[in-house]
Amino acid sequence: MLSLRKRLRWRRPWGLGVPGVAALLACAAACALAERAPACRAAGLSPYFGTKSRYEDVARPAPGPAPELGSCVPLQLVAVVRHGTRYPTAKQVGRLRSLHGLLLRAGPPGPGLASALARWPLAYEDWMDGQLVDKGNQDMRQLATRLATRFPTLLGRAGPASVRFVTSSKPRCVDSASAFAQGLWEQLHPERPAPDPADMEWGPPRVNDKLMRFFDHCEKFLVEVEKNDSALYHVEAFKNGPEMQKIIKKVAAILQVPASDLNADLIQVAFFSCSFDLAIRDIQSPWCDVFDTEDAKVLEYLNDLKQYWKRGHGYAINSRSSCTLFNDIFRHLDEAMEQRQKSQPISSPAIFHFGHAETLLPLLSLMGYFKDKEPLTAYNYREQTGRQFRSGHIVPYASNLIFVLYHCERAETPAGQYQVQLLLNERPLPFVHSPDTVTAYQDLKDHYRDILQSCRSDQRSRLVCELAQHATGNYPS
Repeated sequence: MLSLRKRLRWRRPWGLGVPGVAALLACAAACALAERAPACRAAGLSPYFGTKSRYEDVARPAPGPAPELGSCVPLQLVAVVRHGTRYPTAKQVGRLRSLHGLLLRAGPPGPGLASALARWPLAYEDWMDGQLVDKGNQDMRQLATRLATRFPTLLGRAGPASVRFVTSSKPRCVDSASAFAQGLWEQLHPERPAPDPADMEWGPPRVNDKLMRFFDHCEKFLVEVEKNDSALYHVEAFKNGPEMQKIIKKVAAILQVPASDLNADLIQVAFFSCSFDLAIRDIQSPWCDVFDTEDAKVLEYLNDLKQYWKRGHGYAINSRSSCTLFNDIFRHLDEAMEQRQKSQPISSPAIFHFGHAETLLPLLSLMGYFKDKEPLTAYNYREQTGRQFRSGHIVPYASNLIFVLYHCERAETPAGQYQVQLLLNERPLPFVHSPDTVTAYQDLKDHYRDILQSCRSDQRSRLVCELAQHATGNYPS
């Protein structure tokens, strides 16, 4: 097993690395030669779009089947997947409309970028409100194809009826699950047109918001973070700090409007306008020309601050709110191992959960990933330029965390018969307790024993509380 671990030792995928730098250089060269090369002009900003990042810009999945794990064969795959590329939310569309109105009220602009921005049509409407776009469907179908190729014994013709789909109730997640199922169907039945999800052998996805939107069902999180105006103090302080104020003055000069008419929220949505047009329409927005790389780094940090204090390591309850999902994942893995020990067929060899960035970030935080030595604050932007917590490189559109349980027939010890591997965005992820990318399942459970036990205690306490409330007629809101 030691040689196997050396072969599978993780390579950090979160930075651009040599391939990313080479791609950017090639893009720049192409842009210099072509009068219109939209994707290239936005490429320099794309690593900083945060949770609005395209999967292909920050994740580079290894093609083809998974590497051989000696005598080990996969027993089960449990995945948590963020929805694919989506439209802006209605709130973001409202801010885009306000920004466009500001340009129009400024009067006829002179020649240059301000004029181009005033003429640039507003392509998004309220009814779109975060819905999955065609690119998002493609994200999911392609992910299904790659995973079916990588794990043919779990997602091949042997037992597709055993694949299970669980989803958030949000339409973008339901549609992502359906698109993934369609991609899997096309891989399994290339000669047949895909039917409606309800008519596929595995049936339609099952909606479970308590599992996939646990943050809406955790009273402590709602009170202490979601509905607490002071919880995002560092976000608001950074909006009014020198880094953001410098960008506001710069953008005001470009737009030919008073700086007092702009604020950090409008600046951020202008930056996101570049990312939306690139991700959704694959075109260059003139908004991309408003910002340079240094601006992009500041705006990425603003987005990361929000994710850190609302979904990440900022408050303990952020990660604790994911206890229900964390326990559910290990329940599936335990069940598969027990069934194999009894020589029974695995009842659920593949389970896919479709949720949000807000589903994945708390879960990864609970597991101890991407925790910097110092917290992200409004006042240490410069010190955090090399931070681990970069939300766009962790949870872009279509991001995924996959647990793969293996049975190893020739293991040296009984405990070594069951091994587990984690994949983040289809790349091996080293464990918090080990630099390896494959570990004994029992070792993984031992590492998280306290969390698993305390999470179960939390759930039992919550259940007792709910029963008491029902008994007294006081129902939870």
